[in-house]
Amino acid sequence: MDASDERIEWRADDRSVTVGMTRIGAGPKLLLLPALSSISTRVEMRPLQERLAARFSTIAIDWPGFGDLPRPKIDWRAELYRSFLRFVLTDVVKPVATIAAGHAAGYALALAADEPAATGRLILLAPTWRGPLPTMTGRRMQLFRAMARIVDLPLVGPAFYHLNVNGPVIGMMARGHVYDEPAWLTSERMAQKRLVTEAPGARHASFRFVAGELDLFADRQTFLDAARRAGVEIHLLYGSRTPRKSKAEMIALAALPNVTAQELPRGRLSFFEEFPDESAAAIMEFLDART
Repeated sequence: MDASDERIEWRADDRSVTVGMTRIGAGPKLLLLPALSSISTRVEMRPLQERLAARFSTIAIDWPGFGDLPRPKIDWRAELYRSFLRFVLTDVVKPVATIAAGHAAGYALALAADEPAATGRLILLAPTWRGPLPTMTGRRMQLFRAMARIVDLPLVGPAFYHLNVNGPVIGMMARGHVYDEPAWLTSERMAQKRLVTEAPGARHASFRFVAGELDLFADRQTFLDAARRAGVEIHLLYGSRTPRKSKAEMIALAALPNVTAQELPRGRLSFFEEFPDESAAAIMEFLDART
């Protein structure tokens, strides 16, 4: 099935930002939002997108500051991402459902709480609300913010950033938290992930995510409150081998009365990329049950 790769323009802090977008399929519109991470782009949604495109017009969009295009140096922060998502859902696509992975889920939930008609139904894929460093330590630290600012500096910034996104570090994190089968992350796939980290300006938003600077919610309760207030149907999907701390947050979300949830038999945080057939089937089942 043919895919159309496009670019959209958006402004952040009076600077122009070019963002990548891919359309596949025809029919009711689905918006696919990739996770926010050092190796994430809309390409991680491609296997799932291709399967859903058999029945839907699918639109996968990169987040500004992420993706595979050059990224300007901007003080990336949560309110910018809220503004970007509102722009997408106002000026780019009006979907029947929004599929959001990882940290993207929090932004989708927050918007659905304020403007339920904007997102359509919500399908959350391994949703997270707290960046890697705060998750590891269980708290926010001023040190993390200072580290994010160091990454912005010339010379020392790129060097510090690359200490955290070299091949061994990416491989360790990906195999430990992101992918279920170690063999899935082939040398070719690893090379593609490394290219994402090496895009011009990649370090600015990437490390802010790691440090928790892009966290929209201060704690679990505010995350769950946004989900309670969302005026749309919410379906949660996650893999059985999701990392323990992240899985605890998903189970708490699944306990809400307005959320339906499904644990897939395989997968970690990027189960939808590694196991797109099972993921697409679960999404289709949810959408079919409510048409």
